[in-house]
Amino acid sequence: MSSSPGPTGPAVRPELQAVLEARAALQDAARPEALARQHARGRLSVREALAGLIDPDSFVEYGGLAQPAVDGMSGAADGLVMGTAQVGGRAVDLVLYDYTVHGGTQSAVNHQKITRMFEHALRHRLPVILWLEGGGARTHDMLVSARGPTTTFVVFARLSGLVPTIGIVPSRAFAGHANLAGLSDLLIAVRGSAMGLGGPPLVHAALGVTLTPEEIGPADAHVRSGVIDLLADDDAHAITLARRYLAFFGPATEPPRAPDPLPLRELVPLNPRRAYDVRKVIAHLADLDSSLELKPGWGRSVVTSLVRIDGRTVGVVANQPMHAAGAIDSAAAVKAARFVQICDAFDIPLLLLCDTPGLMVGPEAEQTGLVRHSARMLTAIANATVPIMTVVLRKAYGLGYYIMGSQPLDPAILLAWPTAEYGGMGLEGAVSILHRRELEAMADPGERAARHRELTAQLKDEHTALKTAAKFTYDDVIDPADTRRILVQTLRTLPPPAPREGRKRLIEPF
Repeated sequence: MSSSPGPTGPAVRPELQAVLEARAALQDAARPEALARQHARGRLSVREALAGLIDPDSFVEYGGLAQPAVDGMSGAADGLVMGTAQVGGRAVDLVLYDYTVHGGTQSAVNHQKITRMFEHALRHRLPVILWLEGGGARTHDMLVSARGPTTTFVVFARLSGLVPTIGIVPSRAFAGHANLAGLSDLLIAVRGSAMGLGGPPLVHAALGVTLTPEEIGPADAHVRSGVIDLLADDDAHAITLARRYLAFFGPATEPPRAPDPLPLRELVPLNPRRAYDVRKVIAHLADLDSSLELKPGWGRSVVTSLVRIDGRTVGVVANQPMHAAGAIDSAAAVKAARFVQICDAFDIPLLLLCDTPGLMVGPEAEQTGLVRHSARMLTAIANATVPIMTVVLRKAYGLGYYIMGSQPLDPAILLAWPTAEYGGMGLEGAVSILHRRELEAMADPGERAARHRELTAQLKDEHTALKTAAKFTYDDVIDPADTRRILVQTLRTLPPPAPREGRKRLIEPF
């Protein structure tokens, strides 16, 4: 005996059917030609990018049925896909410009949409991820007289230091899109992308030259200038980097895996003139596969990395002997200062790894504004309220050491390795000052140089790690292989930050 068919639901009423059809028209399946054009450019569609960014089935869209304000124009979601979702288990607001709709341009309506999303993030303290692909304002649309004031950029600026913000530039971002990119805490750009505050039409009008977007603001130039924090290989890689960065602002989701500490004993060469890569030191202190270095192509005498140590997020500022012997120049100071501001704003402890001969010297360095920029780095560290842990790996000289976690900055712990050297200034220069008359009295240049080396060696012997520790300059001189264990134990003694209702501090855009 066959069973009778089960009950069927009521027929879909016309008003609901119209809504369902309008919603279906937003999806990629309803726009095959637009999707094909985007793929031909080597790009993901915004909904493909969205699917990669979020945890599955967590997206709630806002303003999907919006249309351009100009009569006769149409476009899915008015070129802006936005809403709330979970990313790595954390609630996030997302805003993605759709390049397939009028070139991803900013319009009267989608400005209202994005401002609504930023205000939502401000009220509910949610991180924001932006997908910035477009050419600025849709001019004829933005001239709609009834649109009201454009507060998008003001509201986004007010998120500074309150919640993490991430901007992603997959291809071209100009004018307002570039402005949002510059306001983001973290800026990720895909290799080959371009960005600028004025696109080709504005450049031609102002300068009388015709340039492509890539000639105006190529990604490589923005990496060299320090504008871009992370350069991705493609759209998918950019999405991975965004998720990885955001994860540092929440608890660890996997048990930490400890590195082998023994190589730390050999990483700093006995010859103080030999360089080494401080990234290897970081790799043997941090949990395995937990490091994310920011701005690796700019300010290269300092490395700034987010890491986890025993599962806890820590911000690392480390002098890099591979570049200018670790001397701090203007770019490195600005880079470090902003990184410290990010860590302090979101209560991330700092680990300072010191190996510096001091601040960069000479007329070229002074012409870069080093007097102000080095002060900016010191001001950021001195005013940070998060715990600071300092490890002197080798050189600790002059104002460079003063800035990099010395006693006046009151670190939670101040450690040194046996290779540490200490001096109020570079010891070669100190010898020239202390023994000037004796050295000037020597007529023979060879004899004078030999005496200078002898006196420098004597001074260095007086400033070894052990002799400096005898004067309680450091809390301890330790076996390098024991560094991670001590850092872990120190972090466990530090209480968690008190809950906060409002903003702790602003983060400077640069």
